[in-house]
Amino acid sequence: MTQAEALQEYLLRLADSDMILGQRLCELCGKAPALEEELALMNVALDLVGQARNWYEYAAELIDDGGDADKLAFRRDAHNYRNLLLTEQPNEDYAVTMGRQFFFDAWHYLTLNSLVDSSNERVAGIAAKALKEATYHLRRSSEWIKRLGDGTEESHRRMQDAVDILWRFTGELITPNDTDHIMAEAGIGPEPDQLASNWREMVNEVLTQATLTPGADDAWMYMGGKHGEHTEHLGFILAEMQFLQRAYPDATTW
Repeated sequence: MTQAEALQEYLLRLADSDMILGQRLCELCGKAPALEEELALMNVALDLVGQARNWYEYAAELIDDGGDADKLAFRRDAHNYRNLLLTEQPNEDYAVTMGRQFFFDAWHYLTLNSLVDSSNERVAGIAAKALKEATYHLRRSSEWIKRLGDGTEESHRRMQDAVDILWRFTGELITPNDTDHIMAEAGIGPEPDQLASNWREMVNEVLTQATLTPGADDAWMYMGGKHGEHTEHLGFILAEMQFLQRAYPDATTW
């Protein structure tokens, strides 16, 4: 894999992960447990979709096949998506929704914080803008983890169950592949070992404050999202998300 190919893969991972998680959060429109939560969730979703668009636009320029951000988002099949498996997991119990968000937010914040110093100026610029939003996302989700984990007996049980359910998808966040190594060597992406160490430290600190028990570092993990192998959930997400664009692929303004 060349550095140019690795950069395209990396940009698609960032974009696809933002897009799919944003779509998952949008499913809660009208279904959140409280009006304030619905507004907050939709704001986070809009942030993620906006960030995804910035990454898609840069990726489309590099791929240079006549496509654009919309084509990358709405005209690719599941096996061409590079999102992290965590982001496609169902909302389920609200503890699961917030657990998924927290694990992602910790990774997202640390990744963007590193990308701000990227040797690629375009990457650094997009990351700097996204980092402001990701900082809020992380603060919000970590507060919910503490509130639920160290709350009532029922909320603690549900939050611990959520951690146990989601832990099997967290290994992919911090397990590097060839793309990660090439990006790090080029000074474009974060150093994998440092990212993994920082993520574990941040997650363990929050879970400890929430009186929750993290999974084992050597637990068996689901992998595959980074190279297009996904759970059954992604196909259903894309079927709903892409329907209009696939039904009318060349539609223009009405």
